[in-house]
Formats: sequence, C-alpha cells, structure tokens
Amino acid sequence: MGRAIALRLARDGADCVVMYRRDAARAGEAVAEIERLGRRGLALRLELAEPAEVAPAFARIGEAFGRVDILVWNAAATAFRPTLEQKSHNVDRTFAISVDSFVAAVQAAVPLMRDRPGRVVAVSGIDSHQAMTAHGVLGAAKAALESLVRSLAMELGPLGITVNGVSPGLVETDSAQFYVERGISREYTDAVKRIVALTPVRRAGTGEDVAALVAYLASDAAAFLTGQTIVIDGGLTVVSPLNLMQA
Repeated sequence: MGRAIALRLARDGADCVVMYRRDAARAGEAVAEIERLGRRGLALRLELAEPAEVAPAFARIGEAFGRVDILVWNAAATAFRPTLEQKSHNVDRTFAISVDSFVAAVQAAVPLMRDRPGRVVAVSGIDSHQAMTAHGVLGAAKAALESLVRSLAMELGPLGITVNGVSPGLVETDSAQFYVERGISREYTDAVKRIVALTPVRRAGTGEDVAALVAYLASDAAAFLTGQTIVIDGGLTVVSPLNLMQA
C-alpha cells in the first residue's frame, strides 16, 4: 500500500521519500520507479519502534529536499493474539509505531511545512471502530491515531495544514494475508472470496484504491477538508449484520 501511495503521488508531481525498516531492496525498487516517473526519490531506513529516530530522519529529509509538503503515515505492527495474551512489550511496540512515532513525525514535519499549504494523511483501519479477532491492541492504537487526526486538524489548521485519515477495509496486501493465515488461521484465498461476496462492490480493495484517496486528500481540491477519517472499504461496514446473514 505504501508503494502504491508513493507512486501515485510521484505521478501527481511529488518527489518522494520512502521509509523502510528491513527491506532495503524493495525500498530501492520503489525509489527507482519514482525516478523513472521523473521525480526525485530517497529511501531512508527508520525503526519506528524507536520514536527518537524520527526527528533525525526528518532532519535528513530537510537537508535533501528543503521542505515537506505531504506527510503520509502508513505504518503499523502488532502481535496478532488475544488481548489477554499480549505481552507488555508487544503493546508498547504497537503504540510506539502507530501513535508515538506519528506524533514525533508531525512535530518534525510541521517546521518544514511552514509558509505553505501542508497535508498530513494518516492510514488507519476498520479495526479502529470494529472489534476484530486478535486485533484489540492494534485497533486501540488506530483509534488513538484517529483521535490525533481530529486534534491535529484543530491545532494545525491555522498554519494552513490539513490533517485527515484514511481507513481501508480489506485491501489485498502481504499484511492482510499474514493476518488471515496467522491471526485467525484461515485459508487466505477462501477468506477473501467470502468477504468479497459480502462487499457491495463485490471486490477487494487495492493499494491503488487507497492511493487515489490519499492523493485527493493531499491535493489542493481537498483544502477545505480536515479532521476527517474516511472509510474506504467498498461499502462492507455499512451493511447490516442482518443482511450479512442472508449472504
């Protein structure tokens, strides 16, 4: 999903910094694609479980590009197990990545956005408002992220910076497959088919779907939209459980 967002923003004219934790090769491939689109790209390694590493990373971005116009926060990690079985270090790590480092990133990015319109877009998830097996801690972190979206929109609006969230439903990614197979012990292809059958648009989401919404929120067209978290799930979560029983 992060790769799709970066490429869409690059096609729309943005130079892009790609953050990664382990997979330098894939980050490098994304940068190469960004550069083939005629934009500048940079891959930076960042361990978001250590929020203190965030500010130095943004200092590097400031040195390389001179400014930040758009901050897209698309990071999450957790241990997919029941809340009663979570270890304290798992809880700490989940919140460090989704909440603590997000706050640190906004604090570091805002000085680089001054004197120009800025955009902050945080990627949440439907676990923020729906209970999901083995997702309790991550859902709580995402709910906190959405609360920060509202508070930051109020605080940063006078500076010309909008802050919004994007809440995807089922998007076919490596993370989704890992959750289905490891978190709820289901066969992935079959699980996707069952969810698609319950989704009004009758398909799963793609990284490009999410990227299109992020690109809109980052555009001048969304200058009057702030403090909102938009669900993009093909209509899945608007369907009543009574209707789902008939499927």
